[in-house]
Amino acid sequence: MRILYGIVGEGMGHATRSRVVLEHLLGAGHDVHVVVSGKAHQFLVDRFAHRPRIRFDEIHGLQLRFEDNALDKSETLLANLEALPGGLLKNIQVYRKVAEEGFDPELVISDFESWAFLYGLNHRLPVISIDNMQILARCDHAEDVLEGEKTAFRLAKWIVKAKMPGAYHYLVSSFFFPPVRKKRTTLVPPILRPEILAARREPGEHVLVYQSVATSTEAILPLLQKLPQRFVVYGAGREGSAGNVTFKGFSETGFVDDLRTARAVIAGGGFSLMGEAVHLRVPMLSVPLCGQFEQTLNARYLARLGYGAWSETIDLETLVFFLDDLDRHDEALASYPSPGNDVLFGCVDELVRDVALDEPPPDRLEAPAMGKWDGPPLPP
Repeated sequence: MRILYGIVGEGMGHATRSRVVLEHLLGAGHDVHVVVSGKAHQFLVDRFAHRPRIRFDEIHGLQLRFEDNALDKSETLLANLEALPGGLLKNIQVYRKVAEEGFDPELVISDFESWAFLYGLNHRLPVISIDNMQILARCDHAEDVLEGEKTAFRLAKWIVKAKMPGAYHYLVSSFFFPPVRKKRTTLVPPILRPEILAARREPGEHVLVYQSVATSTEAILPLLQKLPQRFVVYGAGREGSAGNVTFKGFSETGFVDDLRTARAVIAGGGFSLMGEAVHLRVPMLSVPLCGQFEQTLNARYLARLGYGAWSETIDLETLVFFLDDLDRHDEALASYPSPGNDVLFGCVDELVRDVALDEPPPDRLEAPAMGKWDGPPLPP
């Protein structure tokens, strides 16, 4: 089958999980044309260099700007307005290329990426959504998870609903599995890169610290130096040591090794690292970005399930309380199911088969899953 695959490029989590799905599709003999924005483009081009049956085009995507562990809305707006004219021209050129080069896709898969979704809509192609964001709109959430954040939840839910309405089916990746409230929705476990699946858990003495915003890492450095533990820090933009803190530059192999041997993790609220930590059963303290409710939701479920803790800010008391409570988190994590990627692959294969047979969108998949629609949809 000829598949157009769209990947949002803001943050590398979309690229790393899409890499897993792309490998599976190529292994099944499909032809794939990938459209991707940002840093994710070069990452995937390098990973699939010299592989047959796959091609890439870079598109323009949304850019986000952060300051002090928060989304800087004014800078984000300014950056996107400045890039808009050139970005639109680039996307129109890629659209014409895909439409005219003879690839003629039969199916669109989108990881929260609008360009491919709109291409599918305009060409009346079935679109399969694979991402973690749709859990906001397509599942029911407990009152305690939303407490104090219902306005932010409703706004985030509206944005997610508007992003990709009317898809053929929604595969929602998650480490928590609330009741599914809408048909054509299936929950699957976190999509894990091969390096994580191959990693063997060996808890050591260090605590892994990762923050995508370097300024937030620098802000907690004095706090880390007051604690007896040893810390390994990624994302600070430098290398070297400062007392009990070791700074490391990016290395995929090194990061996975430090993660699998960490006693605990301190990071933001991004889904990809959180899913990897839960899979490896590493307790995590999550400090979600301000203004990113999806991260807050991830962090609150992490704490609700006992897999870790969360906080809006980091102070010495928060760190001490978390690090003193690791045994309890270990106990909760011991019961976490880790089925790997087989659940996802079974769902993808069933959906591709249905599209090939020209079947109508399935309300409920036959393949095993972590959650499915099981009744009439609730009001929005």
